[in-house]
Amino acid sequence: MQVVAAAVLGMFIVFATRYRLKRSAASPTKEVPLPAVFHTPRSEKVPLPAERITELVATAKSLCASGKGFLASDESAGPWLRAGHVQAKKIPDTAENRAAYRSMCFTTPGLSQYISGVILHWETLFQKDAKGNDMVDLIRDNGMIPGIKLDKGYDKTGLPGTATGPLGHPETWCKGIDDLAKRAAEAYAQGARFAKWRNVLQIDPKQELPSALAIHECVNNLACYAAICQREGLVPIVEPEIVPNGSHSIQVCAEVTEKVLIAQYKALELHNVHLEGAVLKPNMVKNGLGGSKAPPDEVAKLTVTALMRSVPVANPGIFFLSGETTLDEDNEETATINLNAMNKAYRSLPWHLSFSYGKALQKTAIVTWMGKAANAAKAQKALLARAKANSEATKGAYVPGSCKSVGPEGNVQMQGGAY
Repeated sequence: MQVVAAAVLGMFIVFATRYRLKRSAASPTKEVPLPAVFHTPRSEKVPLPAERITELVATAKSLCASGKGFLASDESAGPWLRAGHVQAKKIPDTAENRAAYRSMCFTTPGLSQYISGVILHWETLFQKDAKGNDMVDLIRDNGMIPGIKLDKGYDKTGLPGTATGPLGHPETWCKGIDDLAKRAAEAYAQGARFAKWRNVLQIDPKQELPSALAIHECVNNLACYAAICQREGLVPIVEPEIVPNGSHSIQVCAEVTEKVLIAQYKALELHNVHLEGAVLKPNMVKNGLGGSKAPPDEVAKLTVTALMRSVPVANPGIFFLSGETTLDEDNEETATINLNAMNKAYRSLPWHLSFSYGKALQKTAIVTWMGKAANAAKAQKALLARAKANSEATKGAYVPGSCKSVGPEGNVQMQGGAY
């Protein structure tokens, strides 16, 4: 039986070969393709136009300028509601107050010495100040690059079948991919040149969180966003945030952070994202809010180790989020000290290691301002001082305590939770 089968196969091969030769002779410039079963499938990359790549890389380099970081001004409500301060939350949250506060920040004299880009909420991107000036013009005229938050947040019902984590809801992913190309194009037309998208992952070792499913959804959602943004001319900030809620150790956070970032860069490769035209916004490696507190030197060591094991050299910049802190901590000072510890201990890293802070840049400025125009100049000085402190931290040159802050007194749980 085997002999018969071999003979039949041999006759088929001979026939197929003669047929192909005959067709080739009759039509020498048109080869008959082999059946699909003989082909090995492969992913064909469709490269971005050269001029688009040039633009993205130039923007990324400007964002990663030495000594500079991001002002995260993309809160959906007034930043005073997320400042986590008993006095700040008393400021009325109106569109007029949001415009007044943000225009004050964006026009701070000298801010571009320390801030390369400003991340905006959709409202702010199209908003004007009291004098009728576009917010994006205030930013550009002050030497900074406007950016835009493009994710639409997450639904707390979460991924079906996933466990409830320390945030009190199942694992999630962010919405907004369906109309992202349209919104990205509109943002570009309005003057934005980079974008941000944040996904949240939770840690719970007992429930094996984050799950493989949540990590997969997180990193591919971010990679899809990044690819769409680059196509529309925006440098994407990729932000897979592992929130500190829980009582896990810093070692657990280190393991999870490394695992997530490795998966993230595999996803970016799969989606053909041009790494030189994108930047990363990760969490620092820290203990859970209910865990044993790790000192800045350990935060620095484990954070940089995780990055060295996962982030390609082609990535031009890493801009840390400050992350939530306990109520007895000065979150502004803590964020600056942790960044300083990294750059002081590791002076020859392949990427620009910097900051993308919201309340960790603005808290003292907000409490100084308190919704009163008469306090604007003092609030601007407070913002400039903390921006300068973080600029020094990007060079490992910050002296702890040298920048005055409102401190932990008056700290309350921030409104709005983890997002």
